[in-house]
Amino acid sequence: MNNHPTVLPANHPPVRNGKVGVLLVNLGTPDGTDYTSMRRYLKEFLTDRRVIEWSRLFWYPILFGIVLNTRPGKVGKAYELIWNKEKNESFLRTYTRSQAELMGKALADNPNVVVDWAMRYGQPSIASRIDALKQAGCERILVFPLYPQYAAATTATVNDKAFETLLKMRWQPALRTVPPYHDDPVYIEALAQSVEKHYASLDWQPDLLITSFHGIPKSYFDKGDPYYCQCQKTARLLRERLGLSKDKLMVTFQSRFGPEEWLQPYTDKTVEELAKNGTKRIAIMNPGFVSDCLETLEEIAEQAGESFLHNGGEKFTHIPCLNDSREGMTVLETVVRRELQGWAAA
Repeated sequence: MNNHPTVLPANHPPVRNGKVGVLLVNLGTPDGTDYTSMRRYLKEFLTDRRVIEWSRLFWYPILFGIVLNTRPGKVGKAYELIWNKEKNESFLRTYTRSQAELMGKALADNPNVVVDWAMRYGQPSIASRIDALKQAGCERILVFPLYPQYAAATTATVNDKAFETLLKMRWQPALRTVPPYHDDPVYIEALAQSVEKHYASLDWQPDLLITSFHGIPKSYFDKGDPYYCQCQKTARLLRERLGLSKDKLMVTFQSRFGPEEWLQPYTDKTVEELAKNGTKRIAIMNPGFVSDCLETLEEIAEQAGESFLHNGGEKFTHIPCLNDSREGMTVLETVVRRELQGWAAA
């Protein structure tokens, strides 16, 4: 990095430069659980062409005629069940803010590094935080989509939005994006430790560990999305690290939406079938989620657990995401330091 002093003429406005920004970005969150907040959030999310690839002529009548009139109320009630009442925000916002704060402390040995956070949908927006980092003197910005496995509907749309922000800038900062880290040994070790710690807290042992990843339409995979393969590799490496046989760890996919076929097996159907077929004790974790959110706390910890017990299961436990734990932050810091090489001291 060029650290030569800049000589400015008298009366020149102050210039901030020489900083390196790190922007942690997660999916997004509504500002509240009310109908208006939920509709605004869902509209931004479901109009993203990376998320819904259908023709707009086909999708928009459904979206604006049905989905955005019925789904905000339903999803808002689900959010109410897992809302952080103390801070009046979703736990995804709470955890992402905490991760950025802890990352800033971890990188304190690099005084030129500035850490911030954003959401792809909702607030704070990617554009607002890139602008804030630029105003803080960041000439280089590392954009970190918080998804261990790459998917066009997650990682790519974060990158799209970041570069879209640059389109409006005359003086652009240099931008780097973080690649997937689904097979990083530090990530696999953190997942394994989270399983071992959680199992040690139980007075029973699960017969089966389910790794439930967010699903995507099968058509996206058929078009070349690497997500399915990366999920499978994460699960295989985790199973090998835990020393489990193939029949003791299962990969499933959750959160499907709409009539299209998604990646299978489906988590909800699998949990129900396992219980009906005699499996008595299971644990579920969500390796693809950096932080606990609606899809983990409500869909898995609540709905999946209730389904398993209702259909004949006896013991169910949900293993929390890495969140802002020591192990989770070690993973994020390892990735950031690696990707900052050449821009900041490792």
